[in-house]
Amino acid sequence: MRTKSTLFFLFILLSGLIFYGCGGRFQHDQLSFGIKAAQNELWDEAIFRWKKVLQVNPDSASAHNNLAVAYEKKGLWEEAEKEYKLALNLSPKNEHIQSNYEKFKKIKQGLDEEDEKKDEKKKRI
Repeated sequence: MRTKSTLFFLFILLSGLIFYGCGGRFQHDQLSFGIKAAQNELWDEAIFRWKKVLQVNPDSASAHNNLAVAYEKKGLWEEAEKEYKLALNLSPKNEHIQSNYEKFKKIKQGLDEEDEKKDEKKKRI
């Protein structure tokens, strides 16, 4: 009886290790596929791939960062900011994510200022 429970435990342990290993490969493949899609400016495909990674591993700072970049490229500013913040929460010392977020904030600030100028101009007319 004890042997059966030991064998069952080993089976569960090995199954978990195999699944985890496959999951890591899956994440890597999806991240890579998303990068290739982004390089070809296929942002919807890239977003799809990086969301798949996040379904398996919601704590992937890389996937959140990449998703933020894709949202930024599509002009989805609020979604991009949310993803940058998630990425930074997960990896606060990651200089690549910090740099991307700083660039994003400058671009967004410039766009916000342009919108304010347009609004003021409309008020004058």
